[in-house]
Amino acid sequence: MTNIFSPRAILGSVAIILAATTTSFAAATDYEFQLVQSEVPHGPEATVAVRLIDKRTSKPVPDAVIFSTRMDMAPEGMEAMTTPVEALPSAEAGTYSFKTNLSMEGGWRFKLAAKVQGETETVQGELVLQAQP
Repeated sequence: MTNIFSPRAILGSVAIILAATTTSFAAATDYEFQLVQSEVPHGPEATVAVRLIDKRTSKPVPDAVIFSTRMDMAPEGMEAMTTPVEALPSAEAGTYSFKTNLSMEGGWRFKLAAKVQGETETVQGELVLQAQP
């Protein structure tokens, strides 16, 4: 009969437990969306670009899946005024571009939600940009 309490088995178990407890997991708060430009020309073909940054390393996060977007005029007191947002191909890793119709000059709020590979929590952001003439 095999002794399950052998020194080798105990050391192996301790190593597994230590590896599991010393691994640091990121939280959604470790990531941040940032506007590439806070002022964007208004119009039906406006392009808004954002970076997703890992705040622990200050590096861009590539390959995130942005699954929810909303553009509205909440900064101007018109939250009900929304406009569609369409994802565009990105030329730079960690930068995500969108086409939208910024029909009026003024403040627009851009809300995003994304999944980052390897993370369980949803990363959310709320950015304010200015539509300029």
